[in-house]
Amino acid sequence: MSEIRNRVKESGLIPIDLASFVPEEITIEIDLKDQLWQGLALKEKDFRTWVKSHNWNTYSGKSVNVTCSADAIIPTWAFMLVSSKLTEVNAYSLVGNDTELQNALILKKINQIDLSEFEDGRIIIKGCADVKDPAYAMSELLKKLQPVAKTIMYGEPCSTVPVFKR
Repeated sequence: MSEIRNRVKESGLIPIDLASFVPEEITIEIDLKDQLWQGLALKEKDFRTWVKSHNWNTYSGKSVNVTCSADAIIPTWAFMLVSSKLTEVNAYSLVGNDTELQNALILKKINQIDLSEFEDGRIIIKGCADVKDPAYAMSELLKKLQPVAKTIMYGEPCSTVPVFKR
């Protein structure tokens, strides 16, 4: 009977699954269109009343993107007021859409990588993951790993595409 061997492990290749960077946090969107007067403009007094009376604690510890889906000009201070309230309740916030929030959360995880385990490594970035913007995630991962890696490839160990070689 022959022994089963893990050739990938024996090859010294280091597979990285893009799925490991998918944010686990609960994400919430605040759409300022709901605060517009007649769907057109923001009235400062009404908006400040909403900011004061809104229950910001529901966002505590969560990741929030603040946007306006209506075709309206929202003054910068409005986003700042909302961001200030979110900061007070320890929410991670970003002004932008959901994909931009996902990208920021992925980048946050990428920046936490311990590069010592990839020093002079032959790395394969596996791309089959449920990521909203895979090109962004893979590019940011490449930029983080390239200074220390020997080679970086894309795909699966049985079929890789070379991307970088030192």
